[in-house]
Amino acid sequence: MDHQTHEHDVIVIGAGGAGLRAAIEASAAGVSVGLVCKSLLGKAHTVMAEGGIAAALANVDDRDNWKVHFADTMRGGQYVNNWRMAQLHAQEAPARVNELEAWGAVFDRTPDGRILQRNFGGHKYPRLAHVGDRTGLELIRTLQDHGIHKGIAVYMERTVVRLLLDAGRVTGALAYDRERGRFTVFKAKAVILACGGVGKAYKITSNSWECTGDGHTLAYDAGAELIDMEFVQFHPTGMIWPPSVRGILVTEGVRGEGGVLRNKDGHRFMFGDIPDSYKPQTAADEEEGFRYVLGDKEARRPPELLTRDHVARCIVREAREGRGSPHGGVFLELQTFAEWFGRRVKGFKAELHWKKKLPSMHHQFKELGGLDITKEPMEVGPTTHYMMGGVRVDSDTQMSRVPGLFACGECAAGINGANRLGGNSLSDLLVLGKLAGEHAARYAKDRPAAGVPADQAEAAARRALEPFDRPAGENPFQVMFDLQDMMQDLVGIVRKEDEMVRALDGLEKLKARAAACHVAGNREYNPGWHTALDLHNLLTVSEGITRAALVRKESRGAQFRDDYPAKNTKEFGRVNTVVWRGPDGSMHIRLEPIPPMPDELKDAIRAEAGGTLPEELR
Repeated sequence: MDHQTHEHDVIVIGAGGAGLRAAIEASAAGVSVGLVCKSLLGKAHTVMAEGGIAAALANVDDRDNWKVHFADTMRGGQYVNNWRMAQLHAQEAPARVNELEAWGAVFDRTPDGRILQRNFGGHKYPRLAHVGDRTGLELIRTLQDHGIHKGIAVYMERTVVRLLLDAGRVTGALAYDRERGRFTVFKAKAVILACGGVGKAYKITSNSWECTGDGHTLAYDAGAELIDMEFVQFHPTGMIWPPSVRGILVTEGVRGEGGVLRNKDGHRFMFGDIPDSYKPQTAADEEEGFRYVLGDKEARRPPELLTRDHVARCIVREAREGRGSPHGGVFLELQTFAEWFGRRVKGFKAELHWKKKLPSMHHQFKELGGLDITKEPMEVGPTTHYMMGGVRVDSDTQMSRVPGLFACGECAAGINGANRLGGNSLSDLLVLGKLAGEHAARYAKDRPAAGVPADQAEAAARRALEPFDRPAGENPFQVMFDLQDMMQDLVGIVRKEDEMVRALDGLEKLKARAAACHVAGNREYNPGWHTALDLHNLLTVSEGITRAALVRKESRGAQFRDDYPAKNTKEFGRVNTVVWRGPDGSMHIRLEPIPPMPDELKDAIRAEAGGTLPEELR
């Protein structure tokens, strides 16, 4: 095999927020770090994060603290979270945000100059530090500007196709250059996976093209375990129209800034099936949510800011029952809040207000949909957004069950449980990315360099080139489109056993088709080849999602089973699903108990739950 070789103490695969933060921390520990990214540096999917970074800074509401944040995260995850990861996240998030500010992040400000925080779904208090609705972009800019001085070697437009192991320990990776198609072997004492999510397994997604489950599959093929794969978050508000932009995210910040959801009849339907504590007692009480948005500590949170899984299912219900918008969604509008606010603030100008608060959303709808969000309602609907499931890691070190293999960010699992709260992903990648970098560097320092078996790299390269060797066969793009259609239809927001059984049968047929894919031309500038290689990852994560969803015979968080619409806490409330690869290459699954939570953390949850401990924790 004709290839380049690069050697580092730590290799980080993925250059989004988690990968950059891990690389910075590992480099700061004095080890040699290589950063491998699938696209260009600065183009990672993290730049699409809009709403903010969740951290209990208590700048807007002084009642907030890490224990409330921890309790909110556990409640949002329906108590199947890794409680230790959720604890570390809530405790360390404020320090990571302040650190980001010290590195140059320019956050929106309160009148007295502190970092401004906004409301978001599932968070009890205004908690999201933000930069308009471009927070992810600012986070990536800041981490890159800081990290560029750390001596990190960056390898752009390289896709990793296999991790290399020696005596069960990860010692490197094989990648190819997406531009020229040439192979590269990366030797390392430790490898950190920070490869993002799996959104491209579905037809409608807010995810960018890179999100094909690479990290999940690399870890799985190397012998690591995956957990909670059934929990795929469908963000309630993606663009619906025109078709060319369907699925593009409409940030939760729109609702956090006063946006309300209405069906085609103009009814604010989120008041229909929500907890009694949210229901308005009089017509005037509907305005309480607006007072809440403006910081009234005594006002009730608006129902549009319930957890994402709940809002998404309500939107699906409205559309299915004939009350949806013309293109199958519902309406999200800012006009009601603007009118209410305008009656109270002399000289208020809605257009200027929303351009300041939501500049990206205003530009996005104006350019892509020909719509002015300051004057017209947006048409929105659920879109595949985030993967709660992923690589099983140790909560304190982020190392998987495979020695030397670490994971952080969206491709790791545990912190979010059954459903992620908005804003927790950005603080998660900062907190747990730092831990991964710190402990990977420590691991590398304590171990000598290991060999990279040449036969593994050779075999992986030969497999990667097989599509060129076939004289004819399937079009890889068609296989991917058929997979996306099937997952959207059969393993989507609402799931049934018979449909998922059909999906498993369909996956076997798609695997056979993928194995017969033919790619024309040569290795240079060949997107068909790239897609043919992505198919293995997409099929692996799709099977993991489907098998885990079948095993969990209940509805919990992001998993909604139409045939099991209620929670079954007795059987499933204290367990995780665990997926692993058997010696024969087949996928296996088991249920595993969640370790008991310490009493002091139970007390924090009890305090936020009105003195009653949830059934899952009793």
